[in-house]
Amino acid sequence: MDFSHRRQKVLKPEQGELAISYPHDLQMYTTPPVCEISLTEFEQLAIDRLKLLRTIEQISLHGLAKNSEEWKIAVANELKKHLDLKYFLKLINSTGVKSKEPDYQARKCDHISHFVLRLAFCRTEELRRWLISRELELFRLRWLHLSAEGKSEFIRLNNLNYNPITPSERIEMNKESSGMVISTADYYRVPFTQVLDLVRLRKVFLHHGFAYITNTDIISVLLTVFRSRLSHELSRTARQLPAMEVIEEDQDRIFRPLKALPHAYIGEDYSNKKTGEKVPIECIDSLARQSFPLCMRQLHAKLRHDHKLKHHGRLQYALFLKGIGVTLEDILTMWREEWAKSEPEKFEKGGVAYLLRHSYGKEGKRTNYTPQSCMKIITASVGTGDQHGCPFKHNDVSAIRLTLTQ
Repeated sequence: MDFSHRRQKVLKPEQGELAISYPHDLQMYTTPPVCEISLTEFEQLAIDRLKLLRTIEQISLHGLAKNSEEWKIAVANELKKHLDLKYFLKLINSTGVKSKEPDYQARKCDHISHFVLRLAFCRTEELRRWLISRELELFRLRWLHLSAEGKSEFIRLNNLNYNPITPSERIEMNKESSGMVISTADYYRVPFTQVLDLVRLRKVFLHHGFAYITNTDIISVLLTVFRSRLSHELSRTARQLPAMEVIEEDQDRIFRPLKALPHAYIGEDYSNKKTGEKVPIECIDSLARQSFPLCMRQLHAKLRHDHKLKHHGRLQYALFLKGIGVTLEDILTMWREEWAKSEPEKFEKGGVAYLLRHSYGKEGKRTNYTPQSCMKIITASVGTGDQHGCPFKHNDVSAIRLTLTQ
């Protein structure tokens, strides 16, 4: 996907309305957003949140304990590298109860992006599991940054009714637990079924079906509640989605990108290389076999086998080669040699050479075109015999298997 474009700002209702809708930085996402945004904003917010969740996933794979300070710092340091995620970083680092206009806007973006990803990730059990796991990690991270006031306010706003036990109860439980419950610390009494992870680790005192947990461990209860609600809502959305796709007039513009989103590339953007590095044309064949994404490896193989490409395939592959550092002179040389084996007269007269020069900004409006984004490739219209597009979206399974084994 292409993350180089600046995101348009979400439409701003009155600050008073935002204050009512978003009183806290952390949300349970109990109600869908009701507002108008452009399709561009809709897609960009989804991309941003997916990028955030995958970033947290990568940090978590490093083996750091998810309650640790090292994990918090590692995630924050990684997110600082992504300027387009600054509003998420703002929310993650927040204590929970600020009330300035930028905070309300960040909360609104958080709200909308969460529900857009629900639409994208509700389709299969595997996608639902992935989203639930990532959203739980994000929820935990944000909870760890909240102040004591922010945590108490979150519990109150969400009507969770987790009140600390009284001093007299603490003294009684201290005796019942043989000192496991400390009489001077704050504890919550919750049904033990809501903290099975803590029970499994023997970190809580159980008494008459209730678990006595510390203020630090209340996050386990919240995660259980959040997981249950999100799992239920994702399943419900999955059941309703077919009807939504039929009713929605612009379903192709809205739901087609959503279907592709879980598989979208969101890594580093190489479309605007500033180092001046060049990729020698002599290395293209080996690079195609070892390093090209499947869509580009497929186009390269077609070019070498058929000694030509159709228009959309030419454009998709030429912009990719430009993006990785192949010079205009080298691509003209390589493609001229290929067309000479099939349709030599079409290279100049048929517009192939012009398309290459135009793609590199040397003809026409002299625009510096960037490689096509993953989303653009996935959502492209591909007809019979066309060579462009995304193999995982437009090819059948047998064709993909054949390509991968070559």
